[in-house]
Amino acid sequence: MWQLPFLVLLVVGTVLIIRQQQSMPYQHNKGFVFGTIYNVTYQSPSDLREEIEAELKKVDLEFSMFNDSSTVARINRGEKVTPGPMYQEVYELAQTVNKETDGAFDITVAPLVNAWGFGFKHEQLPTRHQVDSLLKIRNQVDFAAIAKGYGSDVIARLMRRHNVRNFMIEIGGEIVTQGLSDKRLPWKIGVTKPTDDSLSVSGELQTVLNVTDIAMATSGNYRNFYYKGGRKYAHTIDPKTGYPVQHSLLSATVLAEDCAVADAYATAFMVMGVDRAKKVLERHPELMAYFIYSGEDGELAVWFSPSVKDKITE
Repeated sequence: MWQLPFLVLLVVGTVLIIRQQQSMPYQHNKGFVFGTIYNVTYQSPSDLREEIEAELKKVDLEFSMFNDSSTVARINRGEKVTPGPMYQEVYELAQTVNKETDGAFDITVAPLVNAWGFGFKHEQLPTRHQVDSLLKIRNQVDFAAIAKGYGSDVIARLMRRHNVRNFMIEIGGEIVTQGLSDKRLPWKIGVTKPTDDSLSVSGELQTVLNVTDIAMATSGNYRNFYYKGGRKYAHTIDPKTGYPVQHSLLSATVLAEDCAVADAYATAFMVMGVDRAKKVLERHPELMAYFIYSGEDGELAVWFSPSVKDKITE
């Protein structure tokens, strides 16, 4: 009988906590970073916009190619720089993914991306000699294929420091979720159908995934491309050949514990193609993937990790 009061207090306390959670508002912050838009939705009694933007500025100051004062920009200019912990963390992750994908994820590929008419410079199509020369020069770094994912991770860490249990962070399509949405349901994230859409106006979805407590990133060749001489050139450059990739994979979505990891592997898989990417996934069961590719009949086809099946809602 002496335990009964404590049991009553426990039940009452639990009910009060649940009610407080249900009545707590969801905040919505939106802005511009890394040359793209960010959206953060989270359940909190206070607006964390200032802290969110302060954290994003730290990431920008390390990795932005648009910021002349960033660590990356200074390194590329040949300045003497002592990289901080944030830079070291992402650099080491990039090297790990590069090794695990047999060189498919390469942060020194930027000069080749520019040479093919993507990135900051738009030149004529390079000659074989120019490609060969650029393959030998690897003194420029570009973290564009991992910075957005890492930025999402950084904001997720901020949320957890504030004991925010329910949130969704999205930077340019790279996403981290935790807990439940404001509808008290798992977060629903759409995977865009990879149709040629350089202006990003289509927005037609291939599928919708129920995801929570996970990160998700998508890479594809259906937005950044051009046609020249009747041939399509996509922005994904194979670091080994120096040429734009030519295979059937159109879109790679990766789910992982960290968004930087998902971001890097999604990019690497776009270089590797479906078959080679599957072999990497066999070695890394902690990763999940959803691939959209062009089938033998030219129609869109889909392959996904078995563990993704239960997450597909439509």
